[in-house]
Amino acid sequence: MRPDTPPPPTLPAIHASHVGIWLSDARGTARRVDRGEAIAAVAATPHLFLNAPLTGDRLGYPDLSGLDLLELFAFLFPARFAVPTPAGMAAALGLAAPANEPAVAAFLPQIAAAILACLDDPAWPEREGAWHGMQALARQRWPWAPLVQPRLPAPAGDERWLFARLPEWEEAPPRPQPRQVTIAEADVTARLARLTGDGAEQRPGQQDYARAVAAIFAARERRDAPQMLVAEAGTGIGKTLGYLAPAKQWIDQSAGAVCISTFTKALQRQLARETEKLYPDPAMHREKVVVRKGRENYLCLLNLEDALQGGFSGRAAILAQLVARWAAYSRDGDMVGGDLPGWLPALFRRNGTTALTDRRGECIYAGCPHFRKCFIERSARAAGQADIVIANHALTMVQAARPRDGGAPATRLIFDEGHHLWDAADSMFAAALTGQEAIEIRRWVLGPEGKARGRRRGLAARLADVASYDEAGDKAIQAAIHAAGELPGDGWLGRLAEGQPWGAVEALLAAVRGHVYARGTDPKNADAGYGLETELADPDADLVAAAAGAGDAVEALLRPLMALGKRLEALIEDPPDWLDGQARARVDGARHSLGNRIDTLGAWLSLLGRVGGPADPDFVDWLAVNRIDGREVDAGLHRHWLDPARPVADIVYRPAHGVLVTSATLGHGGRGEGGWHDADVRTGARHMDGGVQHFAVPSPFDYARQSEVLIVTDIARGDLPALAGAYSRLIEASGGGALGLFSAIRRLRIVHARIADRLARAGLPLYAQHVDPLDTGTLVDIFRADPHASLLGTDALRDGVDVPGDSLRLVVMEGVPWPRPTILHAARRAAQGGARYDDMVIRGRIAQAFGRLIRRTDDYGQFVMLSPSVPSRLLSAFPAGTPIRRLPLDEAVHHVQAANVERRKSAYPAFSPS
Repeated sequence: MRPDTPPPPTLPAIHASHVGIWLSDARGTARRVDRGEAIAAVAATPHLFLNAPLTGDRLGYPDLSGLDLLELFAFLFPARFAVPTPAGMAAALGLAAPANEPAVAAFLPQIAAAILACLDDPAWPEREGAWHGMQALARQRWPWAPLVQPRLPAPAGDERWLFARLPEWEEAPPRPQPRQVTIAEADVTARLARLTGDGAEQRPGQQDYARAVAAIFAARERRDAPQMLVAEAGTGIGKTLGYLAPAKQWIDQSAGAVCISTFTKALQRQLARETEKLYPDPAMHREKVVVRKGRENYLCLLNLEDALQGGFSGRAAILAQLVARWAAYSRDGDMVGGDLPGWLPALFRRNGTTALTDRRGECIYAGCPHFRKCFIERSARAAGQADIVIANHALTMVQAARPRDGGAPATRLIFDEGHHLWDAADSMFAAALTGQEAIEIRRWVLGPEGKARGRRRGLAARLADVASYDEAGDKAIQAAIHAAGELPGDGWLGRLAEGQPWGAVEALLAAVRGHVYARGTDPKNADAGYGLETELADPDADLVAAAAGAGDAVEALLRPLMALGKRLEALIEDPPDWLDGQARARVDGARHSLGNRIDTLGAWLSLLGRVGGPADPDFVDWLAVNRIDGREVDAGLHRHWLDPARPVADIVYRPAHGVLVTSATLGHGGRGEGGWHDADVRTGARHMDGGVQHFAVPSPFDYARQSEVLIVTDIARGDLPALAGAYSRLIEASGGGALGLFSAIRRLRIVHARIADRLARAGLPLYAQHVDPLDTGTLVDIFRADPHASLLGTDALRDGVDVPGDSLRLVVMEGVPWPRPTILHAARRAAQGGARYDDMVIRGRIAQAFGRLIRRTDDYGQFVMLSPSVPSRLLSAFPAGTPIRRLPLDEAVHHVQAANVERRKSAYPAFSPS
């Protein structure tokens, strides 16, 4: 420590949980206080705390302000991982965690001192840029600035700030087509052995799986007929290395590229780690393996610059500075599931990070001054040269449907988490003419209106040079601006409620709203939630007339946009002298954006033509009013494919040479009445013209010894007090380590409110989606780190959680996960065999939920369903040999308690429920 460096701060601190509230004074003496005294103390004097939103929620004081240790950590250690709990921070800083909750308040100053100590460390790796960032934060009156600024000396020389530090990407020639090669099974087996490591346990199932996957790398025999394999690999097989081994063998022999597509960000991160075994050298790994996501996931440097130069104010301006610090050290600029701490945006309740990404398609591409340093463009170009691209299902489909990047696409596609292809396609290939969608297009055409601020610019501003040069282009722009005035504007929801719509499209939305309220069933007290919907069948005269008027308005906008697109193409083909690099970049960006909007408007016209016209048997159309907690947020017409796997087969599979679709729960190994029928339906394999192979290998786990299923028979559906009591008793019996799954957010919140305090008094922390102000990834991190914690959630936790070991030993489902009785589901149910379709969906959900429980050979746990009547036909969702018992709650609690006692007796509990 330098002689003039101030000592570590001695500050009061506060810790609040479901158990109680503790204050620690400047001398480190902690005492328990009531809520009123705590609020008075933090209002009078800035206190240290950990996670302002969570602490504020526990206090019942959402306006809590002071010194949040997480903000300090984010500034001094950008892009570093830490679980945002006292124990998690202790682990990140190498401190001994506090022994109990009363000790936490006194421990918080130790965390502050440990974080601030980096300022005196000459080897602090994130020093560059910190001084300039601190000056900006001091101007924003960041609470930590008076404590950090005196200890952070000015750099000796000029210091590079963010936009100077970021490297530029370089253009590279397109990757050539892969050579036609044949990979030998012996080579695949040998490579798998090298990847798993010397002395590793031999897993015949994994070897069989790898050899089966090798088939997709054979040369295809004819166009639009890829070598395709639909494969189920049970949990624990090691399917990731099972398909990476043949993929790497083919890459080495052919010089080709492989695209691996996932559904969850968690699996993308896992794959990035697993591929380090293929490329152990970090620099080589960065070159050969690229993780790609949709552009809305990445930081937009132009948006960040706007925020730093006054576009953000107040707390949002502090967030912008912290994001700028992170951007200088980020691996890839990924703000959603990347190395930006998931808890950071939640500290700023309005979540300004959404304004820092390109969520509105405003990118001007090479016209941007930061284009050569853009994270999105760097990722796209790196992917063009990489051996392995790890994308998500949505992006893989978008690139197949709307290719933009140059270079040869990957000829081999691997879809992991293949059971989610149906849902991903359902979202990707849908169309919706709603108020929210329409107002976005209006803003894209017109730019800011009234007092609106920000970087958004309309067509006229973006293409001013085109308009001044090309008379036809200028006329098209002016016609589009005039036509966009018929789209909904600010305040449209209020005008609809008052019966005073403006313009043809608002008139349509008003007619839709009236039609839905007249014919829809209000499910506000039902599990379906708060939305209203009705079929698009036998529309009344008002709706038909409104649709005709809206169709004219949409066509009036579509025509000039199409004309403008042709004028921009002509400019590119025969460029004038003034079309320099910057101008060409604006034109290219506008062409790309135009194409997307033209596609959307064309889908709207098709949907409007359905009102009063014949139904298209390939689609399901309906009208809806969307509500949240009873408050209207949107209204409009919707269209989904009856079978969304069809466009996947046509657009994604057919152009490829080899396709693997795989999952742990894809087709139940071909077991059951329909064999592989369910898997072929959900993946779209049934739409391929022959040649689809199937393969299944069961999990190696001993489910008869490691697990049991308990079906509780005396909790009546809809009895919320009994449901809450069951969750509480089961979690207490297990000593925490429970994952509670719900199909309705309302019931989750009610159960959480009833049991959180009781469990906390027993020393069992409880966290919940849709309750705690934390993102899902952070909640899972907290859950994974604390074996006494439990977590309640909905679908995202049923599918995307990987918590091996003792932290997850009990999964509780509130009941059978019946599909919501929506119009879309009813249509698909009728088309796919009625109850059999329902059973396929339900079995898949149960299998995914059960799959969270046993992740390793030393995992042990119980799966509880709180339902008096689980049909026996659904029990095939569980792995063969899994013990299944129907019993009352008291006996189920006894089973869970007995297993917990055995667990505590030894490090590897003798579970053996049989």
